[in-house]
Amino acid sequence: MIEVSAFMAEYGEIVLVAVVFAEQIGLPLPAIPVLLAAGALAGVGKMNLAVAVSLSVIACFTGDLVWYELGRHRGRQALNLLCRISLEPDSCVRRTENFFSRHGLRALVMAKFIPGLSTITPALAGLFGVTGKRFLLYNGLGALLWTVAFVGPGYLFSNQLEAIAAQAASLGSSLVVLVGAGLAAYILYKFVHRQRQLRELRIARISAGELKRLMDDGQEVLVVDLRGALDHEADPYTIPGALRMTAEELEHRHHEIPRHQEVILFCACPNEATAAKMALLLRQKGITKVRPLAGGIDAWRASEFPLEARHSVTEPAAVTG
Repeated sequence: MIEVSAFMAEYGEIVLVAVVFAEQIGLPLPAIPVLLAAGALAGVGKMNLAVAVSLSVIACFTGDLVWYELGRHRGRQALNLLCRISLEPDSCVRRTENFFSRHGLRALVMAKFIPGLSTITPALAGLFGVTGKRFLLYNGLGALLWTVAFVGPGYLFSNQLEAIAAQAASLGSSLVVLVGAGLAAYILYKFVHRQRQLRELRIARISAGELKRLMDDGQEVLVVDLRGALDHEADPYTIPGALRMTAEELEHRHHEIPRHQEVILFCACPNEATAAKMALLLRQKGITKVRPLAGGIDAWRASEFPLEARHSVTEPAAVTG
């Protein structure tokens, strides 16, 4: 393990940049242990503290900037890709949107410390039209605070961490195996958790074309737009006649949904996660003729079906049964 220590002392900056950047672009690699190690190396004089902090902030911000630009230019497609890369459940997009809606630009700072939100928040900032200057300010502040929060303790407790490292060195190659096994277990856990979430949301969908035919045939169909306020600001168009009601509102007012007609739910989450979850909830409440719209509003738009501008919230009284 002497070789490992020498390697970290010589190439610690490269490892720090690579791991922090990898985590920020969504790869399931934990950067916190590396930040602690960088602080410990700085504490014993094997790495410059200012350089370590600067490199981490730059790597963190660069990774976030990638998703910010993808969010600006590719919209929801970027979020779909991000969920697959990071192995986060698709429902985390809605959770992050709610967090962003409650806290505004402060979410770019606060999300750094919340697993599952940190990577998605920059993409949402781009999607929701946050300006480059504001993104630079708030996300840069978040990257700095996040870096200091973990490099700092490593620096302050460098002697203790060095002693732990010395004890670990006695394990020899077994330590490498243990670390590798731990990382593999972490990635496997995230993969299994994501797959379980997808299985739980399995429910029959309706295609955009089938929904259009039902509407053209004059059949009674209640279409519910589950997107939140920020989604509507970014995309103020919806399916004609759709009732706007957030998932939280629907959960508390499901009794107002008519039982005698088709109910179609759509959202903006990858794999229709929110719509599928709410459809399953409504079925448990006795509303059996409910299905999520496959592909959501994007599938409807891609089929070049008509859209309706919606700048105000549909009144709850419009839901009748």
